[in-house]
Amino acid sequence: MQATNRTMRRAIANAAGVRRVTSPNPWVGAVIKSPSGEMFDGATCPPGGPHAEIVALTRAGERAVGATLTVTLEPCAHAGRTPPCTAAIIAAGIRRVVVGVVDPDPHVAGRGVAALRAAGVDVVVGVCAAEVSAQLEAYLVHRRTGRPFVILKLAATVDGRIAAADGTSRWITGPQARADVHRLRAESDAVLVGAGTVRIDDPALTVRDLDDVGADGRGPLRVVLGQAPTNARVRPCLELSGDLGGVLDELGRRGIVQVLVEGGATVARQFHQACLVDRYVIYLAPTFAGGDDNAPMFNGPGATTIDAMWRGTFRSVVQLGGDIRLEIDRNAPTVGDHGEHRRT
Repeated sequence: MQATNRTMRRAIANAAGVRRVTSPNPWVGAVIKSPSGEMFDGATCPPGGPHAEIVALTRAGERAVGATLTVTLEPCAHAGRTPPCTAAIIAAGIRRVVVGVVDPDPHVAGRGVAALRAAGVDVVVGVCAAEVSAQLEAYLVHRRTGRPFVILKLAATVDGRIAAADGTSRWITGPQARADVHRLRAESDAVLVGAGTVRIDDPALTVRDLDDVGADGRGPLRVVLGQAPTNARVRPCLELSGDLGGVLDELGRRGIVQVLVEGGATVARQFHQACLVDRYVIYLAPTFAGGDDNAPMFNGPGATTIDAMWRGTFRSVVQLGGDIRLEIDRNAPTVGDHGEHRRT
């Protein structure tokens, strides 16, 4: 089992290397171990290219006969942009397939495992499932709910202020924290702000100083709630309005797997109050704004009692230069649930 776990973690590492270039397809890693012990790695290519299993099979060639394939996500058994992976696995003579998690996509959903077993392939499911589920979390939420995984990003002072009394907010945090925001953007399919933020700050919402910014090299789709000024830097963009749940439904239909919400205090409060945030990423600077005339993270009244306060779970606390990045998850689902609790 330890050897199987090590191989799965190698597959997880392969997947990590393609995180920014495969969406809306899942970022999947694979490893083939031949009967003689040779290892062949694979990772999903950009949309239209081969899946991780096919990359590994191509590298292994005839040495795939009798081998073990380890893959983070269940192989597909249907034809989409590419032929079904299960057919190629069976034809290659793979003896055993080790799977991290079953793919919840309705086109797959256990059919890949069933097809392999029907062909006499030994299949093991659930190896390093927690680690794989964490890596594929955004994809799993999108396929289970039809909506993107929502990350709300805020930069604030220690006392929770995102701007000074005069409205200025650049820059609360330092260059390392800002560079990390660009990493978050690069890993997201869309960046969403309110029209008010566009009018006041005129952000570009682009990805800078990163080599891989998506399969098409253009970075995330820029989404504005409301109408952006005609001379705004975010153009061209997608303008949406109405119920936030409907907005997320529309983004999900467009293949947006992960959306990064970067709006101001009003948009942040709207997503928070509607329980539509999967993960909060908060960059805290060692700065105090003081007073009550500076902009809070969320506009509007707060909790009136301790019991009414929202409580999440710290996912990570990381120092970035002179600042701290806090990642906070909703008090959340166990492996296999992944967000259905918030979708009403």
